Amino acid sequence: MKIAISSQPPGGLEVLVDPRFGRCVCFTIYDSEIGNVVVIPNTATESFSGAGIQAAQLVVNSGATVVLTGNVGPNAFTALQQLGVQTYTGVFGATVKAAIDQYLAGTLTSTTSPTAGAKSGMGGGAGRGAGRGGGAGRGAGRGGGGGRGGGRGGGQNW
Repeated sequence: MKIAISSQPPGGLEVLVDPRFGRCVCFTIYDSEIGNVVVIPNTATESFSGAGIQAAQLVVNSGATVVLTGNVGPNAFTALQQLGVQTYTGVFGATVKAAIDQYLAGTLTSTTSPTAGAKSGMGGGAGRGAGRGGGAGRGAGRGGGGGRGGGRGGGQNW
């Protein structure tokens, strides 16, 4: 049986499980029958939308029938369920090897519903903006209410 584990880079048995399924950088695929380990990049990471569904298809294409991860969103959960993949969530702060050992020992519980909201793995962005726009407003002077606004700042955001 092949097990796909959402992994932090560079993947492998000694890295931590990535808590995000659809936007993890890579998957470590472990074949429990022969002990083989393969790391595959998650090509869905940079997708604007649908990363969870694309990641689910990637996992299925690898031959995996089980997923171990921290959280899984509603679209990814539905896709995995429809594709016949058993999903186990709640794996936080553990190495990939420890997660596999927990699964093989039967200490993980199969997930029956999504554990994260839609788009939750996209990151909130901490940009600072602070634009230095050189607005080209078309105000008509002071007073009299003749200004019409409509400025179009074309400055740089640093």
